[in-house]
Amino acid sequence: MGQQQLLLIVLGVIIVGIAIVVGITIATTSAQSSNRDQVISDLNTLASYAHQYYRKTTSMGGGGSTFTGWTIPPAIDTTGNGTYTATAGAQTVTIVGTGFEKGNDGSTNVKATAVVTITGISVTINN
Repeated sequence: MGQQQLLLIVLGVIIVGIAIVVGITIATTSAQSSNRDQVISDLNTLASYAHQYYRKTTSMGGGGSTFTGWTIPPAIDTTGNGTYTATAGAQTVTIVGTGFEKGNDGSTNVKATAVVTITGISVTINN
């Protein structure tokens, strides 16, 4: 009888250990995915600001049909989701968002890039 009880205890400890590891993995994956989605949402918001700048005349503080001179407003270049940098050209803006969670490779943070053109926005997930 003692051997059966010992075997059941060992089996129970193994099952609980596996459940804990699976739970930690699911929580980490969920945090990565959530941060990635939040960074992409912020990139879309920033892209809309860039489009507004492009469409405004220079007399109203806009670009007058050019992205040249557009910068990310200092109040939102860092949010609770990540940090953002932009490179503006005449007809395109490239915005890179870096999240605070580790990405799929486990060593670098979540990262996404948005390329804003006159006609639309293209978002690429880097990690």
